[in-house]
Amino acid sequence: APPRASNGSREGAAGTWLRTQLAPGEVITAQSAAFERDPQESSTTDEELSRAGSPGSRGGSGSTTPDYGEKRLPQALIIGVKKGGTRALLEAIRAHPDVRAVGTEPHFFDRNYEKGLEWYRNVMPKTLDGQITMEKTPSYFVTNEAPRRIHSMAKDTKLIVVVRNPVTRAISDYTQTLSKKPEIPTFEVLAFKNRTLGLIDASWSAIRIGIYALHLENWLQYFPLSQILFVSGERLITDPAGEMAKVQDFLGLKRIVTEKHFYFNKTKGFPCLKKPEDSSAPRCLGKSKGRTHPKIDPDVIHRLRKFYKPFNVMFYQMTGQDFQWEQEESDK
Repeated sequence: APPRASNGSREGAAGTWLRTQLAPGEVITAQSAAFERDPQESSTTDEELSRAGSPGSRGGSGSTTPDYGEKRLPQALIIGVKKGGTRALLEAIRAHPDVRAVGTEPHFFDRNYEKGLEWYRNVMPKTLDGQITMEKTPSYFVTNEAPRRIHSMAKDTKLIVVVRNPVTRAISDYTQTLSKKPEIPTFEVLAFKNRTLGLIDASWSAIRIGIYALHLENWLQYFPLSQILFVSGERLITDPAGEMAKVQDFLGLKRIVTEKHFYFNKTKGFPCLKKPEDSSAPRCLGKSKGRTHPKIDPDVIHRLRKFYKPFNVMFYQMTGQDFQWEQEESDK
């Protein structure tokens, strides 16, 4: 089936709107944007991937499925977004006995595509008939080539996107990089091309990833909305069982991961996973999750909210879902 092009220039409403937000000469479209490769995006190394794909490996899955069956290309992918809650979602869905997922991020459709589908298949865990193979690489959502490449692998692939208030997401993204590179400039410096004029630097990846409508246009040229599930990163924290019910329904799975699987950790501020029949301590995400954000100038946050608002509204219209990020901010 040929991909569905939105128009001749392949630049939709979000791309046009973004162009109006930028200074003259700063034309950036969904197709031409050169995303900076953030080394902090994933800790996955080639060595980890080769271990995941080695004989006898369980692909990094926490499941207790014995090591037999066969390796299959994934039928479902968590494609984004970075710092949205993708690791929490992956850990939760891996508690389902009918899901097998590789724990490392393969980065096949953005960084390792030249290695070929057999390499990709070999990275996957073995599955039995009726089990779903999954992986997550959050940078796929903002990679221009990823939709076409995934469509050419299997046009019926199910896609999951975890989205979060883009202002909070940008600060979380910056916080992660800051923890590894304390010498980087402040968030305020990086967020603006011109602070006096209030001109946001939309080419900075921490800002750009949150322009969800822009990236989604790229995916909708290849996949119908019915094949994409949008998970709320906020509700994944406040109501993990409710969001997981939607995920399991979307994947055609029985609702096995329920509220019994979650325990809210007040210290970390988000839920931890436990096995209902297991008396051991709940398994929480590592220390790299839930870091305390640096204090950001309220004026910068206000300007960012204003910058993102039209894109958020466009995203709500495109997906048919209101994530209520503006309402959430007015409550603060």
